[in-house]
Amino acid sequence: MSRCFLRILRTSIYTQAFFLVSILFVCQANAALSDWTPPLSTRGRYVVDANGVRFKLKAGNWHGASGTYTGSGDINLDPSHHSNENSHTLPLGLQYASIDAILDGLESLRINTIRLPFSNEMIHDTTPVQDSWVAANSQLKGLTPLQVYDAVIKALTDRGFAVILNNHTNKSLWCCGANDGNDRWNKSQSDDVWAADWLFMVSRYRSNGRVIGADLYNEVRRDLLDDPNWGLADAHDWYKASQWLGDRILVEANPDILIIIEGINWTGIPVDGFAHHRPTLEPVRDLSHTFVVTNKLVYSAHFYAYTGPNHSGATGIGETSDLRYRDYSKPDLFQIMTDQAGYVALDADKHYTAPISEFGVEGRGDILNADETWFNNMISYLVTYDLDFAIWPLIGYLGPSNNNGWGLLNWDPTTGKRDGLYDGNDWRAGVWDSLVDLTSGQTSPVATPTRWQMLNLDYGDFVQSKIQSARGDWDSGARKGMCPDGLRLIGISAASTRALCTNSATYAWASGNPTTTVFNENYVTNGDWASGYTKYQCPSNSYVVGYAIRDAKVSTVLCAQSSYSLGTGGSGTKWFDKGDNRPAGEIGGDFHNGKYKGVCEKDEYIAGIAFTTRVGSNGAPAAILCQK
Repeated sequence: MSRCFLRILRTSIYTQAFFLVSILFVCQANAALSDWTPPLSTRGRYVVDANGVRFKLKAGNWHGASGTYTGSGDINLDPSHHSNENSHTLPLGLQYASIDAILDGLESLRINTIRLPFSNEMIHDTTPVQDSWVAANSQLKGLTPLQVYDAVIKALTDRGFAVILNNHTNKSLWCCGANDGNDRWNKSQSDDVWAADWLFMVSRYRSNGRVIGADLYNEVRRDLLDDPNWGLADAHDWYKASQWLGDRILVEANPDILIIIEGINWTGIPVDGFAHHRPTLEPVRDLSHTFVVTNKLVYSAHFYAYTGPNHSGATGIGETSDLRYRDYSKPDLFQIMTDQAGYVALDADKHYTAPISEFGVEGRGDILNADETWFNNMISYLVTYDLDFAIWPLIGYLGPSNNNGWGLLNWDPTTGKRDGLYDGNDWRAGVWDSLVDLTSGQTSPVATPTRWQMLNLDYGDFVQSKIQSARGDWDSGARKGMCPDGLRLIGISAASTRALCTNSATYAWASGNPTTTVFNENYVTNGDWASGYTKYQCPSNSYVVGYAIRDAKVSTVLCAQSSYSLGTGGSGTKWFDKGDNRPAGEIGGDFHNGKYKGVCEKDEYIAGIAFTTRVGSNGAPAAILCQK
């Protein structure tokens, strides 16, 4: 008997109308859940499966394993937990509903991906759960919280769901209180402990291809004294930490998993007259990640009606006069969404790509008209631009002591009865349908777009080639940058520490991946292409894939030998010592904001880099030789 037919029998106790709806929704869901092949990767703005078919992340959050305790009161008492919903640091709902019943409800929502938050404390908790905490799931009795998490992942993936692991908190507390110890990935633990936990978790589920993503940390934000930042190279640098850990996960734990990086959720003091802001993904425009596996990066931003671009979401202490997202008109909200996150998907030929947005609103109770309007507008934005999404939360409790109406699926703790999105009293059902049932106009398989990636030597070496990394150091003591395998250098900054890589046009490494390290002018041929300047030029039929600097001065150029003969035509010398010299349309994006940059045309390769150490000059790149 088919699983679809089994679901129909289970729903036959409902009214005839709901019976028919359940058949339709669950059968559609089963088909969608089975119709993809891991592993997932990115092609431009889209996530695709192993066959190149788009896998739109239609996701929801099943929270609980990251903690629901508010931090005050008796942790064993429900009133000490957010909205009286005590998860016992387990995925919420296992106390009152079987895993099968919960998964049946998830399928009815027509989502395909579950974001499953966890806390670092949960991973290390070896105390068996109490029987009452999993009363509706006797098979989970006697397990540790992590073993219950394992069982939930297995049940989800056996059904066909994709699962995103999400490091939501350090401590097992409800997110996101002020100075709760969970403000940053390293607030209550070291970077090394954070990384070790992630390598453990990704390795633990590596054999399960439907565990598709690692969401590195939730809503990075200010604590009482310090802001997180994106690129300042200190202990609070979220860009640096996520770049470091993303590479480690892909190299040491699982090269097939998606690395999901959320933008910065809050900086500054939320008091009128003091600087404060919600950066989200705004910094990505000028500084994006480049991993050793180039098609595994997904960015994420979170939006809620009660927060705003400059509003913390607080009421009372921490509340400012800034607008909340719900206060904006639809056109203004669309523009803000694009400026803060949507551009990552909508801008073509740039060094950033592939976003997913988390959002949510209360579906029952006394709903503000402004919240309802915002939710409709938010979904309209996601539909208009066909964007991936993750709604918060999927599971909740509704009963005499529980009035939290945010969950799409709710259970009454006193009766065990389910109150779901389609059970008749949730205003979000209709607009939700417009989101999950959207038919994408994207053809399958998704075409492979030109890839653009940044090199960032601000912190030290940035060698993103797995081939070269295995060979060792080509310029000991210098700071080195190299494109990921399959990409070549196409642009560089006059400030030395940033460069741009691409796979535009076909330039293939010769068999065996031979390279030449250039540290003099021995290969300069066919005339002086940068008179009066030192020129490090590749041998014939080779192109630049990396470079090294000492302070700002060019130290060496690394050239890859081509698999075929290369032309010597093209635009020739491009000077950028006194201003930008880039093709029209700023292909690749601004990879070093405020600095002069030189970029070859899309079909060209860099054959050499010129610089000078004359008085008043520091030896930084001043010109590139562009050929084709």
